[in-house]
Amino acid sequence: MKFKLITTFAAMSLSFNVIAGVCYDSVTQTTPTERFTINPDGTVSDSKTGLMWQRCSYGQVYNNATATCEGSTPSLTWQAALRGAVNDTTASYNDWQVPNIKELASIIEHRCTEPSINESVFLGTKLQNYWTNTSGVNTINSAWVYQFDSGLNSLHAKTSSVYLRLMRYEK
Repeated sequence: MKFKLITTFAAMSLSFNVIAGVCYDSVTQTTPTERFTINPDGTVSDSKTGLMWQRCSYGQVYNNATATCEGSTPSLTWQAALRGAVNDTTASYNDWQVPNIKELASIIEHRCTEPSINESVFLGTKLQNYWTNTSGVNTINSAWVYQFDSGLNSLHAKTSSVYLRLMRYEK
């Protein structure tokens, strides 16, 4: 009995390792690449939502020659994320914003795990939480985040250190 339990647990652990980092063909893709226009200035335009996103995580710079994100990605408190958006001038735009919970949910790829994002469109994504500007209803000291390893959301204290990807409304 003891051996069987250990063997079953080991098999379950192996199965979790196998499914991580994959996309499931049986699930409909939620963020197909053709939905996005990848701009040479490090931005991505979403034809479904009308939003423009930074291709890289906040703090990184897009290198068009190598199609990579360069630099470090800081984790920030919620207030620092809001200030960072106001001061960001990526691609010469000065109207970047921290996305609300629905806006950030629009780039979650539900077909994939680790990461739960279209990696050919969005680069430099950490398998961690990313801020939204949406505060908790009954917990105003918390804000909603999405975790890009699993695509799940949760509330986090606004004093937590969390990653960021900015968006703006295309005009």
